[in-house]
Amino acid sequence: MSTPRKNKFFATLDTFVTVFGSAAAVSAAVEGGRVPKAKHLRTLGIEPQSFRSIGKL
Repeated sequence: MSTPRKNKFFATLDTFVTVFGSAAAVSAAVEGGRVPKAKHLRTLGIEPQSFRSIGKL
């Protein structure tokens, strides 16, 4: 009976690790003056085209 609970725990843990990893990757790219990868931006809920237009008015 503990199998569904374990699956939910690991799914939640995987989501947390994925989001945290994407945040770290985007942060490192921005600090390094590079454009972050689109997949990392999408994981964080940011549209890549919107990100590229930041600061361009």
